[in-house]
Amino acid sequence: MAAAPKGYKIRLEPQDEFTHTPDAAKNYNESMYFNAFDPVTKVGGWFRIGNRPNEGYAEMTVCLYLPDGRIAFTFGRPNISDNKEMNAGGLKVEVVEPFKHIRLTYSGRLLMLAKPFEMADPKIAFKNNPKVECALTLDFTGVSPMYGGETVHKDGTPLAIDPEKSFAKAHYEQHVAAKGTVRLGDETHTIDGFGLRDKSWGPRHWQAINWYRWCPMNFGRDFAMMLSIVAGENGPRPGGMVLKDGKYELITGCTIDSDWDANGYQTALRSKVTTESGATYDVEGRVLSLIPLRNRRTDANGNELVTRITEGMTEYRCNGMTGYGLSEYLDQIVDGKPTGTDYKAA
Repeated sequence: MAAAPKGYKIRLEPQDEFTHTPDAAKNYNESMYFNAFDPVTKVGGWFRIGNRPNEGYAEMTVCLYLPDGRIAFTFGRPNISDNKEMNAGGLKVEVVEPFKHIRLTYSGRLLMLAKPFEMADPKIAFKNNPKVECALTLDFTGVSPMYGGETVHKDGTPLAIDPEKSFAKAHYEQHVAAKGTVRLGDETHTIDGFGLRDKSWGPRHWQAINWYRWCPMNFGRDFAMMLSIVAGENGPRPGGMVLKDGKYELITGCTIDSDWDANGYQTALRSKVTTESGATYDVEGRVLSLIPLRNRRTDANGNELVTRITEGMTEYRCNGMTGYGLSEYLDQIVDGKPTGTDYKAA
């Protein structure tokens, strides 16, 4: 469990695995996210469904990384009328046993991208690439404790938050094992590996954070990490945890230095990590395949706000071990430039 600020506590209950009664805020969001990577077949992917019931739609994404560099992808905003379940656009999440077993299924069409960078302009990407039928079932089972929850007052009452500046009022994560089958057209792939899942709920604008670097990774059942640096109003803040022998240890220090290509997309990274016990880790990452995504919104003053999120399937090395995971880099685009690319580790 993550540490709570002084005077507060973190609340997390099994029923939080299911949907909540939405807040009154128009931008209320409840989302579940999963990733999984097979270290042998080099097949991986990530999946997200985010209900926005007060706006009448869900955000649904399926992204699959294939060993030859192709990426199969879809994104949609299917209509929903309530927040009773996580099931929209062909993507469904079933809680088999809270904190222990989640089943994810998808049935629908995916865009098959031979050149994933084309997704920088979705209109062109969807026009120029074929679609294939996809059916997948993945079972995620927890290999770690839960990390996070909802920060509340000591008496359990919720915090007052400004929905226009909120990314989520509650958030938790868990490292998982993942097993299942993916059918893409006439191809069939199996996934038997590891990943990370998370859930969040509360008001969300993608523009509420200046930039972040989020790097979940697994080196096996007993060794995994989640590294993060989040830059808000008070500058960059490190966080995350190390899973070792079934227990989480919180990260107290984390730097991430990145290499970039001509498009400003990450190609490699190096991280120095310190935990609360004083343990240190050096982590190196090499991006194997990457897709650039974006979110656009017009604010109350008519200004178009653009957020770029680059999602890289990444091979990690630490302590002589090789693992797999994601490097997810979010930046606001200001005057045509990502806000976080000038960050340098101290």
